[in-house]
Amino acid sequence: MIVDVHAHTPTHREAVPEDERQVYHNWRNDRPVETANSWADYDQAMTAADVSIVFNIAVDNPLELTGLPYPPERCNDATAEFVKDNPAKRIGFMSVNPTASDALEEADRCRELGLVGVKLGPNYQNFDPLGEPALAFYDYCQRHGLPILFHSGASPMRHAPLRYTYPLVTDEIALRYPELRIVMAHMGHPWSRETVVTIRKHPHVYADVSSIYLRPWVLYQSLINAVEWGATGKLLLGSDYPIANTGEAIAGLSTVNNIVEGTKFPRVPDEVVDGIVHADALGALGLEVPA
Repeated sequence: MIVDVHAHTPTHREAVPEDERQVYHNWRNDRPVETANSWADYDQAMTAADVSIVFNIAVDNPLELTGLPYPPERCNDATAEFVKDNPAKRIGFMSVNPTASDALEEADRCRELGLVGVKLGPNYQNFDPLGEPALAFYDYCQRHGLPILFHSGASPMRHAPLRYTYPLVTDEIALRYPELRIVMAHMGHPWSRETVVTIRKHPHVYADVSSIYLRPWVLYQSLINAVEWGATGKLLLGSDYPIANTGEAIAGLSTVNNIVEGTKFPRVPDEVVDGIVHADALGALGLEVPA
């Protein structure tokens, strides 16, 4: 089974009106990225995945960050509605700001909606990932078996503090909550070394490879770090849709050794890429295969 653990819920149920399309030419060299997309666009893009995990990020200004046309209070409802449309292929994660006064109540409500995990971006949501409200929220997630996918690593958003997404912060979280299942997005790029030593250390901490193939040296460096530290079994497939789709992510991973052709640099074994593509992500995160 191919599981894509990192995809963003489409912005529109129906086809996107021409005047609402948002196209970015600076995120990728090979094709522009359209962040306003429909349910049908998602289905077409994600055909290579048997199952995908989808979510949005609960931020104060969703239009600025994600292109979402609806207010932040609709973030989780939109994901739940999308998952219900095809529950055999979609698993929904909620997003909650731990500093909100109703954070735990919203998490309870989202569980009732059928959302089974959490997406957090401390840099985007502007909360200290080691602050007391965040720690209380992690305790809640550990008690209720909710895996958390954290944005890890760099962001071009000027207002987003990099210290909140430095991979070694995850080590501090995992030390406090050893049974909490965590995914570090993007292998914490560009700090893949710090990510690898963290996932190697903690049994329930993983990393996804979403978007790293877009930078060939980051891709090679990240996977060779995982090889050398014996952590390749902790890597999960992710596309970061709409930045990429599952098929593009798989194809991109297979190019990992192109950058070192004709050199004496060590190669990433082919079986490493195959292991990422076919990783038991649902088992790792304590999630059930959709019926």
